[in-house]
Amino acid sequence: MLMRNSDTKLLDTILDKMVETVDQSKGQIFSIAEQSRVDYEALLKELQQIKSQIHSSIVEQEELERKVKMARKRLSEVSRDFSVHSEEVVRKAYEQAHDLQVKLLVMRQNEKQLLDRRNELDRRLLSVHTTIERAEQLISQTAVVLNYLTQDMKAFGRALEDAQSKQAFGLQVMEAQEEERKRLSREIHDGPAQMMANVLMRSDLIEKLYRERGVEAAFKEIRDLKKMVRSALYEVRRIIYDLRPMALDDLGLIPTLNKYLATVSEYSRSQSAAPNITFSNIGLEKRLPSNMEVALFRLIQESVQNALKHANATEIQVKLEIKKEQVLAVVKDNGKGFDVNKKKSGSFGIMGMKERIDLLDGDITIRSKPDEGTVVLISVPIIEQPLT
Repeated sequence: MLMRNSDTKLLDTILDKMVETVDQSKGQIFSIAEQSRVDYEALLKELQQIKSQIHSSIVEQEELERKVKMARKRLSEVSRDFSVHSEEVVRKAYEQAHDLQVKLLVMRQNEKQLLDRRNELDRRLLSVHTTIERAEQLISQTAVVLNYLTQDMKAFGRALEDAQSKQAFGLQVMEAQEEERKRLSREIHDGPAQMMANVLMRSDLIEKLYRERGVEAAFKEIRDLKKMVRSALYEVRRIIYDLRPMALDDLGLIPTLNKYLATVSEYSRSQSAAPNITFSNIGLEKRLPSNMEVALFRLIQESVQNALKHANATEIQVKLEIKKEQVLAVVKDNGKGFDVNKKKSGSFGIMGMKERIDLLDGDITIRSKPDEGTVVLISVPIIEQPLT
């Protein structure tokens, strides 16, 4: 049954309220995630200090134990022969042995407290990491909802004119949401979650490694551990950046593309897969309507990600030209290419790009052949008012 005008207006009101509520919720969740990351870094710093103190305590204990053994040996020697050693000598030997023993007991107690604190920090780090992971999942879900409630509102309105189109659009929304959740879930599971699990495991091995192989081996493990944690934090920040680059609102399309492509290139190098990514702007440097900047950024982002994930390219070129009445963008790679006439089942990337370009009243052309690379050509007219 087709929807009446009154029903459509009511739905528009509900959708506007939903957008406002979801956007507020996303901000609150993001604040929680940011605070959790701050707490995580503070806990990690304290944990490193505690481990350093434990290491120093172990070294001092070993030296003190050696002194205690020598003091006991000395006490045993003077105690066996009172005729040779005076009572004062015996008393001093006893006091020295006693003082060293007391110091050793105090040091062992301090070490136990440090170990307890280390274990507590490990548990808290795991808890905070779980909070960050859950917050990221919620952010990804709200981002998907906002995307379809705002940027794709026009397509949604068209779909409501026809019952069959409405049903197909609803199914497509749900499929796209599931794909986005799966992608983010895989990225978090394969990246930060795995790294944090390894951190917890390797941190427990450092003390054992020190005892079995010595100080240098233990410190090497600690340095590797720090690199792993920094890599995990980089992964989390990269995922957040993919959800919504804040620079897009503040600086505009060109600086954001510069930063994004530099970040992608840096991340690729860290993963031992480093295609050469170049970006050039040969047109005007001016701001575009907000929705147009977001849509163009997503189109270029999707094209670059496709080249990274599927093309095995060594060169990726991104060119942007903003004219007075038109924006042109080109993403070119020298990868393995594909047959544009063959549709890959279960893939929504190109479909989503075409739907987004339709909302901009623009055109997108994809040229590719096996073993001949891929070229994505994007053309969008500049309108004076933001898209609604």
